[in-house]
Amino acid sequence: MEHKLNSVCETCSQFNPNGLKKLGLNVDKFDYVIALAGNPNTGKSTVFNELTGLRQHTGNWPGKTVTRAEGGFEYNTEKYKLVDLPGTYSLLSTSEDEEVARDFILFGKPDVTVIVVDASRLERNLNLVLQILEITNKAVLCLNLMDEAKRNNIEIDQRTLSRDLGIPVVGTSARFRQGIPELIQTISEVAKGTIMCKPHRIKSIPKNIENAVNRLSVEIEKEFPNIQNSRWIAFRLLEGDTKIINALREKALV
Repeated sequence: MEHKLNSVCETCSQFNPNGLKKLGLNVDKFDYVIALAGNPNTGKSTVFNELTGLRQHTGNWPGKTVTRAEGGFEYNTEKYKLVDLPGTYSLLSTSEDEEVARDFILFGKPDVTVIVVDASRLERNLNLVLQILEITNKAVLCLNLMDEAKRNNIEIDQRTLSRDLGIPVVGTSARFRQGIPELIQTISEVAKGTIMCKPHRIKSIPKNIENAVNRLSVEIEKEFPNIQNSRWIAFRLLEGDTKIINALREKALV
């Protein structure tokens, strides 16, 4: 039975605090991989710390100067590896941060991508949200800094936002540890398929481009039968994205 997208309001009472264990860096074996994405200055690192119990970033991405942070938590006997992606405003691969974030969502194939946004500046954060939803079918929107939004008399209709984006929305104030249990519960339900996402996709596309994208998508799926984001890859090919072109040549999308 398909779970309602805005089910977080009804499921927060199902959170099992005794089933949660912060694992820090001890995530050698895990059941699910969770990507944490978002613009800079959204409190993403605070969300990461609250979920994992860590208090600092460690290491770099291979071959990059970009900081890489990994941690984990266990919830109801299942282990979740959390990868904190670089804060970025887009996924167009115009910077090293953008390239790292995009490549992990695309090639790393996380089971859930949690998109952390600043609830007091939601509009400027939505560009990245919509780009991520073009890539993945399993995402959760974390409306962080809800305390700031309230202080600025900003109200957000989370139910309507969830409906329009096609993914669950959870309000948090991570620095005060508010909303974290609901976020964990929602991540768990999306990872296990209890909540089925139907993410927003761009529809206002000229017919000639739409036709080209559809033809390319068919060819990509023939070459890579298990791929889930052939439409997005087709768009990037039409734009001449050399990173995606090389990935196709090197069979890196498998």
